[in-house]
Amino acid sequence: MQSSAKVAPSRHQAGSDIAERVAHLDWPALEADLDAFGCATTGPLLTTAECADLAGQYKTDRLFRSRIVMARHGFGRGEYKYYAYPLPDLVTGLRTALYPRLAPIANRWDVALGRGGDYPAEHRRFLDCCHAAAQTRPTPLLLNYGAGDYNCLHQDLYGDLFFPLQVAFLLSAPDEDFTGGAFVLTEQRPRMQSRAEVVPLVQGEGVIFAVNQRPVTGTKGAYRVTMRHGVSRLRTGHRLTLGIIFHDAA
Repeated sequence: MQSSAKVAPSRHQAGSDIAERVAHLDWPALEADLDAFGCATTGPLLTTAECADLAGQYKTDRLFRSRIVMARHGFGRGEYKYYAYPLPDLVTGLRTALYPRLAPIANRWDVALGRGGDYPAEHRRFLDCCHAAAQTRPTPLLLNYGAGDYNCLHQDLYGDLFFPLQVAFLLSAPDEDFTGGAFVLTEQRPRMQSRAEVVPLVQGEGVIFAVNQRPVTGTKGAYRVTMRHGVSRLRTGHRLTLGIIFHDAA
């Protein structure tokens, strides 16, 4: 993936609101990586203090609507919690700022795959569509891994209506807070073997990736590949991740 998108925020940017930091990302480079690989990294978008604040929220049960222990469902090992509405300001800010940058990519992908390509420009309007389809439960989540934990390859769909891109932010510091625990994507290609992508992240960095399917240009035009994501086994320590999913759940 291209390195030009991995620009750490300056002191001024780190003190500005999240919308300004999102606007300062190299969006042409991010879009090129998404088209080429199905994923793109933002560089350290969240500050260390923001990561610590978000990670600390995991212990505050009133912020969440449910807790999932992965082993009970065959999802892997570890656990995660879905936020309840109203979401924390930073989580809402990330959803609101990232969505309009990703919607044109989502629409272009949809058209290439022979779909409608009618995702609205603003996240609030897209949530209205979700709620009209009886998808009303918030989907942003915190994932909590300890030594030996992992997340099986999966997709976060939650209903008939879904946005084709999502973002995961690493809140812990690799090699300080944990070892192992890499973010992993697989791409299932028609009549070909699957391709894996291991995405190294630093604390506060986000990875944008395809939720379900994405178009790839071939000799006979665009064809669709199916994407899944997960986290490899943690060797030591503790890892927390913020997941920003743009559609709500049924």
